Amino acid sequence: MDNAERTALKHRVFTFKTSASWTTGAKGTVSAEGKPPLEVTAPAEFKGAQGLWSPEEMFVASVEICHMATFLSYAARHNMPILSYKSRANGVLEHLDGDYRFTRIVIFPSITVAAPVCEKEVYATLVEAQKHCLVANSIASIVEVSPTIIMQ
Repeated sequence: MDNAERTALKHRVFTFKTSASWTTGAKGTVSAEGKPPLEVTAPAEFKGAQGLWSPEEMFVASVEICHMATFLSYAARHNMPILSYKSRANGVLEHLDGDYRFTRIVIFPSITVAAPVCEKEVYATLVEAQKHCLVANSIASIVEVSPTIIMQ
């Protein structure tokens, strides 16, 4: 594909729709068509109810899930035999310039791959995923990936 063909290539635009409803106190629900509603609240640190998802947790989870999905997509393109993928993520919320904001999200994936893939290939795919994760690319926070790779 030459430059003229790339310029002519049209990318689709996507719209993702959700809805939120207040129920009582600091609680509500969030939903999307065709999916079960989630009961949500403000974080406990800000007087929200215990045991429910907060927007802050969902924000960090969105980055973590997007990175996982992007990595798995690129791994499949490279025919990389992934045996397992698990991760955890930490989102750092700081008070800066009069407002709270996430300044850093660190994702800690643990990835098990089958031979004959080398560790270098897995790292390269992680870098590719981090570069192209659309959620991470849509936020101002720094996103870091600190993996553990297990070769089997």
